[in-house]
Amino acid sequence: MTRGPRRNRGGSKPFYQFTVPADSATARKKAEVAAAVTAVHAEVTGAPSKYLNCSFVEVPPGSIFVAGTAVEAGRMVGLIRQGRSEEVQRKLITALADAWVSVTGEAIEDIALFLHEIPGYQVMENGQLLPEASADRK
Repeated sequence: MTRGPRRNRGGSKPFYQFTVPADSATARKKAEVAAAVTAVHAEVTGAPSKYLNCSFVEVPPGSIFVAGTAVEAGRMVGLIRQGRSEEVQRKLITALADAWVSVTGEAIEDIALFLHEIPGYQVMENGQLLPEASADRK
């Protein structure tokens, strides 16, 4: 049976990857952190929340380093489509950090978050290349 073309069913398709110590508050509250991050991303960017991706990699304590020294707090790398204003990106990363610490109780000074922009055409999901971020909220 031949299937017709798939429709791109949504906007953003961001991907947030957390690397956290296995015994951390974030590791114990993955579902709550993912729900909070999803809500923040949708609210700040206007992109549909049902397509947001989160994953968690748990590593043994002593596996995350800053300046060559082991740290015990998690890190997050977020891939988002390029094209959002600096103001939106600042609001997004701040709100993501606030959501993370609100759920886990971890100190904001201990965690680190990184956002990286990529063009929509460099992302494929559901068999479709994504539109650019400028297509959101229309």
